[in-house]
Amino acid sequence: MSRVAKSPVVIPAGVEVALDGNNITVKGKSASLSAKINSLVTVAVKDGAVTFAPVDDSLEANAQSGTARANVANMVRGIEKGFERKLTLIGVGYRAQAKGKVLNLELGYSHPINYDVPEGITIETPSQTEIVVKGVDKALVGQVAANLRAYRKPEPYKGKGVRYADEVVHIKEVKKK
Repeated sequence: MSRVAKSPVVIPAGVEVALDGNNITVKGKSASLSAKINSLVTVAVKDGAVTFAPVDDSLEANAQSGTARANVANMVRGIEKGFERKLTLIGVGYRAQAKGKVLNLELGYSHPINYDVPEGITIETPSQTEIVVKGVDKALVGQVAANLRAYRKPEPYKGKGVRYADEVVHIKEVKKK
């Protein structure tokens, strides 16, 4: 059995987990997430915890049980606390401004970039060079942060671009004649 799937997911106070066939739903006071569980995994909700086990001894069932456990643990943590990713803009004239459901980016192009924020995500700009992406769905928060970073990836000679707050960009030495 997968080592990840062996430990149960503890359900904190204020979070409800409902199982309906292969669909699992996690509800909190402000949000709700649902996911489909692979048929190779058996899920049980009892005693304030969710347990996972593979249906048979196949390698795929073992892997799917660990994946299902990790996904449900992320759903429970997202409903309870939420997820956030911080981005930093490095470069002269690079700035961001959040206006409702639109993020306005100026990244050195001849035109501004207007990014429509998807449902379930909130974007804050504490300063002109910082972006904070928040939400309850870990995958969606990560995808939105990756989409914003893709508009201007950090280049290796001066380090200009959009980078994660904890990202380290190794600066190359300039070519010499």
